Amino acid sequence: MALDRDILPANVKPKNYDLSIYNLELGGQFSYHGTVTVDIEINQALTEITLNAYQLQIHSAELFTEHTKTESSIEASDVTYDEKARRATLHFGTEVPTAPHGKLTINFAGTINDTMAGFYRSKYRPVTSPAKSVPVIDGSYYMFSTQFESSDARRVFPCWDEPNLKATFDVTIELPEDQIALSNMPEKSSTRSTKKAGYKEVKFERTPVMSTYLLAWAVGDFECVEGVTKREYREEGRLPVRVWTTRGLKEQGRWALGNACQIVDYFSEIFHLEYPLPKVDLLAVHEFSHGAMENWGLITYRTTAVLFDEVTSDQKFRRRVAYVVAHELAHQWFGNLVTMDWWNELWLNEGFATWVGWFALDHLYPDWSTWANFITDGTQVAFGLDSLRNSHPIEVPVRDALEVDQIFDHISYLKGSSVIRMLAAHLGVETFLKGVSDYLKAHTYGNATTNDLWVALAKASGKDVSQFMDAWIRKIGFPVVTVAEEPGQIGVEQSRFLLTGDVKAEEDQTTWWIPLELSTGDQAASTEASALTSKEETIRNVNETFYKFNKNQTGFYRTNYPPARLAKLGQAADQLSIEDRIGLIGDAAALAKSGHGTTAAVLAFLDGFRAERHPLVWAQLTDSLSEIRSIFSADDDHLAHALRAFTLRLVSPAAEKVGWEFTAQEDFLTGQLRANLLSTAGACGHEAIVAEAQRRFEAYRSGDQSAVHPSLRRTIFDIAVREGGEEAYERVRQEYLSTTSIDGKEAALYSLGRVQTPELAKKYLEFLFSPAVATQDVHSGGSALAANGKTRQIQWEWIKEHWDMIRERLGGNMVVLDRFVRLTLRKFADEGARRDIEAFFEGKDNKGYDRTLGVVADTIKGNASYRERDREIVREWLAANGYL
Repeated sequence: MALDRDILPANVKPKNYDLSIYNLELGGQFSYHGTVTVDIEINQALTEITLNAYQLQIHSAELFTEHTKTESSIEASDVTYDEKARRATLHFGTEVPTAPHGKLTINFAGTINDTMAGFYRSKYRPVTSPAKSVPVIDGSYYMFSTQFESSDARRVFPCWDEPNLKATFDVTIELPEDQIALSNMPEKSSTRSTKKAGYKEVKFERTPVMSTYLLAWAVGDFECVEGVTKREYREEGRLPVRVWTTRGLKEQGRWALGNACQIVDYFSEIFHLEYPLPKVDLLAVHEFSHGAMENWGLITYRTTAVLFDEVTSDQKFRRRVAYVVAHELAHQWFGNLVTMDWWNELWLNEGFATWVGWFALDHLYPDWSTWANFITDGTQVAFGLDSLRNSHPIEVPVRDALEVDQIFDHISYLKGSSVIRMLAAHLGVETFLKGVSDYLKAHTYGNATTNDLWVALAKASGKDVSQFMDAWIRKIGFPVVTVAEEPGQIGVEQSRFLLTGDVKAEEDQTTWWIPLELSTGDQAASTEASALTSKEETIRNVNETFYKFNKNQTGFYRTNYPPARLAKLGQAADQLSIEDRIGLIGDAAALAKSGHGTTAAVLAFLDGFRAERHPLVWAQLTDSLSEIRSIFSADDDHLAHALRAFTLRLVSPAAEKVGWEFTAQEDFLTGQLRANLLSTAGACGHEAIVAEAQRRFEAYRSGDQSAVHPSLRRTIFDIAVREGGEEAYERVRQEYLSTTSIDGKEAALYSLGRVQTPELAKKYLEFLFSPAVATQDVHSGGSALAANGKTRQIQWEWIKEHWDMIRERLGGNMVVLDRFVRLTLRKFADEGARRDIEAFFEGKDNKGYDRTLGVVADTIKGNASYRERDREIVREWLAANGYL
C-alpha cells in the first residue's frame, strides 16, 4: 500500500462493471435496488475483498472464479462496513486462489438522496405540463441525476472508487416508460420491463476504460436541442451534440449547443486527437453543488452554466455559458481520456481545462478581450488565496480521497491555469500544444502524473521544463519582484508575497524561475524574454524613459515598482496593453494591503484612470476600490462617506456617458461596462442614477417588463433594496419566488442581501434557509450579506445562533457547507472578529471545511492589519484632496 495515500488493497483489480439499477421508487421513498457484476482479476490469494461502499445495503455477494480450468463459486458469509472510510468488506470464510478471470456479483439497495452527491433528486417547477409519471411533492417536481466526483460513486454502487482503478461499464436502468434515461454512451436497447408495469429497461453501450468518478446517468422528463459537428469522426461521421433539459426549456440550450459543436471540433484539431466517444450530451440539472461536471459523454451543468435565453438572460451569462461548456469539453481529453494518477494532482485536470477553456473562448470570440478578462477573474483571484499562509501548493498531498473536496479551489483551478498560461507563453503556444498532444497520445485511456506532462513538454520544446516549473507546482505561494532603480541600471529581487506583509525567513526559501518579460517601449516594441533565476539580479542598459516587467501579465507574480516609476507607468497608459493596465492596478492595490506600498499612493494612482475606456480595466478599478471601501468603511462613517465621494468622482463621468440604454450596434463588453459602472455609482449614492433605478424598478413592478433590461437586473434590484426598505425587499423577494428567468433567481438572491437594517437582515436569513431557496443557492445570499457592511456582523451572530440548523441543512454536501463558511466570514477586518470565529469553531468537528477556516483566519488577519496600518494615511489623503 502506498505510504502517501490511503487506498484499497491491491489484491483485486476491476476490469468491467455490468451495473443494473432497478425498482426505482420515485415518489416518497426515493429508493432503488441494484445488481453489479464486476469482471475482476485476483492478484493474490484472499479470504476477503474490500471495496468502496457508503450508505448502501449489500444484500448478497457471490464470487465466481476460474482456476486451473475449474470454475467455482462462493457466497460471502458476512459483510462488514467501515463507515468512516466508506468501505465494505466481503468475507468468504475460505481462501480464494489467484485467478486472471473472476466475477463478483453484488445485490444491493440505496437511496436517491437530496444532497447533490451520488444518485440524487432535484426539485423544479415545470414551465409546461410534465410527463404523468414525474413525481410531485408539495408542488415541486423531480428529476434524477448523478454526481460522482470526487468519491461519491461509492454512495451508489459497490466499486473500486479510485481514479487509477479504471474499468469499462455496462449500464442498464429501469425507469417509467414516459421518461428518458441518459448515460455516458448511446442507448443500446429499450425494452418493456418484465418486472414492473409501466416501466422500461434501457441498456447503454459499453463505455471506454475510465475512472468511476466519470460514470453518470440521469432519469427525467427530458427533451433536447440537437446539432452535429462540422468535422467527421471515424465511422460515426458528424457527431451528434445535444443539450438536454426538462420539458419546456430546451430552446434555452441553443447558445450552449452552438458553442459545443464548434469546441469539440476545435479541441480535436489543436490536440491532434479526435473526440473519442460517439456522442456529446450536455444536461441542465436543476440542483447542482458545482458549476458543472465533466462526466464522459454526459456532461452535467448547473442551469445558469448551460442555459441562456436571448430575451430574458443577463448578457454576462453568454460568456459564462460559453466558457463552462469549453472547460468541461476540455476535460473529455484532459482528465477523462488521460486521468491524473491520484487526487494530489487534481490540478492536472482543472488547471489545464481552465486555461484551454479560456483559450477556446479567445478563439471563438476575439472581440471579448478574453485574456484581459482572465487577468481580472482568474489570476487576480488566484493571487488573493495564494497570498495567505493557509494557501497550499498547486500539487497538494491528499492521503484520503475524502479530503479532496477542499482543494477544488482557486489554487487548483486559477493558479494552476495561470501557471500554465505563463508556461505556454514562455514555450510558445504552438510548441506547448504539441507537447500536450504528445502527452495525451502517450497516456490515452490511462493515468498520468505532472512529471509525465513535463517530459512531453520538454521533448516538444527542447527545454528542461521540470527544472523551472517544479517550484511553481510543488511550493506554496508566489513571488513579488521588487524593483530598485540606480543610475544606468535596475536591480530586481524576488521574495515570497504574503498579504500580511510579515514574511519570515523560513517562509522565504523558494527561488522561483520568473519570466521577467521586460518591455522597453510601446506595445510594438520588442520584449526581452529574460528570466530571474536567483534571489536578486542587476539589469543594465535599461531604457529609463519607459520600461515595464511582465508584459501582458503572463507571469504569475506581483511587481513592486518605486513610487515614481509607478506614477510614470500610470501616465503612460496609452503605451500599455489592457492586460498590463489591469495588472498594474491589481499589483498596486495588493502591495498597499501588504505594506509594500500605501493606500494613499493607490488612490492617487487610480485617480489618473478617469479617462479609461476599456470595460475590463474598469472592472479591475472598481474591484480594487470596492475592496478598499470594504476594509476602511465598516465602522467609520466619515471614511465611508469620503471613499464613496472619491469613487463617485472617478466613475461618474464614465457612468453618465455609458447611460442606461442598450443598442443593437454595441459590443458585448460595453454592456458589461454599463452594468458595472451604474452599479458602482449607484452603490456610492449617485443621485440621478439612484433615482432612475428606482423609477425603472417601479415601472417594472407595475407591469412594464421593458423597464429593466436583464443585464441591469442586479443593478436596479440592488439599488431598490438598498434604498427602498421593507417594501422593496418584499417586492424583490416575490420576484425571486415568481420569476421564470434562469438567472433571475440568482440576481434576486444577491440583491436581497443589500438590506440596510438588522430586522431585514434577519428576515432575509430566515427566508434564505427556508424550503423556498434551493440548498445550492444559499451561499449567494450569505455572500451578499457578508459584503454588506451594515449586515456582516448581524449575519455572523445569526450563524452562531443557528449553527446546528445550518450544519444539518448544508452538511449533507460538504462542498456546499465549505463554500458557505468561506463566503460569509472572509470579509471581516478586525482581530476581534477573527478571535470570535476561531473560538466558536474550536472543539467542533470541522472536517470538510477546516482548511477554509484557516483561510478565513488569515484573510481577516490581513484585512485587520491593513486597516490598522493605513487608516490614518487614507484619512489624511482624503482630507488633503477635499473628500473629508
